[in-house]
Amino acid sequence: MEIKTFGVIGSGQMGGGIAQVAAASGLTVIVMDINDAALERGIGLIDKNLSRNVEKGKISAGDKDAILGRMKTVTSLEGLEPCDYVVEAATENEGLKFTIFEDLDRICRPGAILGTNTSSIPIGRIAARTKRPEKVIGMHFMNPVPVMKLVEIIRGIATDTETFRVTWDLCVKFGKTPAEANDFPGFIANRILMPMINEAVFALYHSVGSKEDIDTVMKLGMNHPMGPLELADLIGLDTCLAIMETLYDGFCDSKYRPCPLLRKYVEAGWMGRKTGKGFYDYQ
Repeated sequence: MEIKTFGVIGSGQMGGGIAQVAAASGLTVIVMDINDAALERGIGLIDKNLSRNVEKGKISAGDKDAILGRMKTVTSLEGLEPCDYVVEAATENEGLKFTIFEDLDRICRPGAILGTNTSSIPIGRIAARTKRPEKVIGMHFMNPVPVMKLVEIIRGIATDTETFRVTWDLCVKFGKTPAEANDFPGFIANRILMPMINEAVFALYHSVGSKEDIDTVMKLGMNHPMGPLELADLIGLDTCLAIMETLYDGFCDSKYRPCPLLRKYVEAGWMGRKTGKGFYDYQ
């Protein structure tokens, strides 16, 4: 199966990054978001990222124009009908993803592959909302997408071999390194990462250390490029909370209980960098 037209649902931090690497690989890319304002912000960020690469000599101005020229924007799922492969990169909300996949199954041609960038929700659960579960797969990119090399690929129980192979080959085409994970809540990356972040929030909650000292210990003591609280702000505290809730519900194990302080910040609207305030201030 040859992929020529690639669709992305969501033009935010993750969706925009996925669209950028897909267009840079030579594919025609259709980016869908809820309105023109969201798309304008998303494409603007891609333009900014590409301009930075031109300034650094990583790509030419002509390359930048070609990448942007391969992108088309739409404000309805129906606009994704021509796609051979669609990746959903919407908010980490199970109900929203269920609705999107039900609609994609109706809109996209038979044989089109439906991928999800979910960071924790089991793929089989999403695939069950469609009549093509064999063509549904997890394609979990890391943030920021243009920089990070890893993509987790997760098969649902019904995902067929061709869908897996096409997805693996796409990751390589995008210049990424794929790794296969089995279909459990959180997969590999977030089953390990999110409990660490959650424990860092507990350490702050219990006054074990200040946010700066917690992050410094992990950066200098464990050689992490970012501290866990800084990383949580980058990911989005609402996303961190949603992943912890998925882990807690999926395993019924108290070790995955979200820290009350994390929930408190999210309820206050302090989501991290995207809102200007999280564990740190960004205004």
